[in-house]
Amino acid sequence: MKNVAKSLRNKKGVEPVIATVIITGTIIILITVATIFANNLLSANLAQSDFNSAKQFMQTIGLQIDDVAWKIGQTDTTSYSSRYGTMNSPNAILTYTINVTTNSGVTTIFSQNSTGIIYFYMPTSYYSISNNYFSQIFPSQVSTLTYMGSSAPVAKVFAVEKMPMHDGSYIRVVAAPAIRVINSTISTGTNSTFYFELYLPLLSLKSSPRLSQSVTLTGNSISVKTQTSIKSIGISVTFPNATYGFDNTFFRFPVTSEVINAPSGYSSANKQCVIELYTGEVGVSLGANE
Repeated sequence: MKNVAKSLRNKKGVEPVIATVIITGTIIILITVATIFANNLLSANLAQSDFNSAKQFMQTIGLQIDDVAWKIGQTDTTSYSSRYGTMNSPNAILTYTINVTTNSGVTTIFSQNSTGIIYFYMPTSYYSISNNYFSQIFPSQVSTLTYMGSSAPVAKVFAVEKMPMHDGSYIRVVAAPAIRVINSTISTGTNSTFYFELYLPLLSLKSSPRLSQSVTLTGNSISVKTQTSIKSIGISVTFPNATYGFDNTFFRFPVTSEVINAPSGYSSANKQCVIELYTGEVGVSLGANE
């Protein structure tokens, strides 16, 4: 009887210890799960904040392209802050071809220029909306390839998530050069000339030291090309790197070609139409020392 009583006392003494261990283990597991959940939620919120900030940043880049493209030697550096994303600027991603048809009915290639783009990209493992997501950020969506008017931009800014692509799974915010068209008329006596002025920035990566989170744009050169007696202008865009995913399912241009006709009556010796194409070469440096 004494041994039985002693055994019961020992058992009663062990049970609280086991209960304490079980409770402590359960609490540790709950704390661990809560910590993981909190960290994942924090990472998701930080990644979303990065993406939202990148949209504003890339809109600024789009405007700065216009600032430096027409001023040789002009340099603008803009800094960004991101925990999960970075910048890239591949060359020769878009090719714009301009054809002209003269009053005599002859059509020729007036100009063909390739340009790079600039984009912020973040792995979809950190932040994802959905595959084939697309959002036009700036300017508002139009139905034409070009942008009309003196206040029109020379870059299209948009967000896109497209998979698969050759470089991995990313959500991107992109600034892609576009063509601005300005119309003007100059009259002198009985003579009148209608001008199509086209502006196209050409981006090319010059250096990428990645010493800081910044993008530096530099206006390197400006070229002007002119032709008279124009009846119509044909503008198209093609995608040299389409096999790598940079095709129109990526850029979502509303159309890939368009024709702009001269006003009626501008086909005589004293009343004609002229095209002027301005191309501004812009050097891009990623992460240069400020």
